[in-house]
Amino acid sequence: MRLLLATRNRGKTAEIAAILQGTGVQVLSLDDVPGEPPEVVEDGATFEDNAGKKALAVARWAGMPALADDSGLVVPALGGEPGVHSSRYAGREGDSEANMDLLLERMADLPTSRRAAHFECVMALASPDGRTWTSRGRVDRIIATGKAGKGGFGYDPVFFYTLAGKTFAQMDIQEKNRVSHRSRALKALAGRWPEIMEELGRGSEATSGKRL
Repeated sequence: MRLLLATRNRGKTAEIAAILQGTGVQVLSLDDVPGEPPEVVEDGATFEDNAGKKALAVARWAGMPALADDSGLVVPALGGEPGVHSSRYAGREGDSEANMDLLLERMADLPTSRRAAHFECVMALASPDGRTWTSRGRVDRIIATGKAGKGGFGYDPVFFYTLAGKTFAQMDIQEKNRVSHRSRALKALAGRWPEIMEELGRGSEATSGKRL
């Protein structure tokens, strides 16, 4: 089965491909498909809204099953920020350094007891005929007082995973994939590939919007 990821993010593509290795799924990114994909405005109120919207738009455009995720960092002490605005927290889409700088600035005076945070991810798999399946993953720990590590992407250099004594950016990809929010969401989805593939083969007889 070919699965198109609704992303050009190389870090995210490598992470997902590593998790799906051995499942018989051929992972493609938008860079592997000719043409210009639809521009999807991520204006949903929830991670699930955005993931489903992206997956469905790309699946219909490409004519093959597509996988999208929407994920972000949630800090209770900041009222849930940055949440669904994680990738544009500082104003410009995808400026990870500026996003982290703003986060650290707003948390500068907070003690460890108030630095709790969690990464949340919703995965959405869509077929071209409109059916969708979703799953969710989450990992809880704390925000560090500074950046550490060169790996990963996004907020990984400030997300301190206390059980390992390092940030996500200091982990190698295998270590991170064992515990990350994205891997947990994807593993929940991947655990039901036989069922999903059977439903994909049923065409219009399958139920739309099934939750995993």
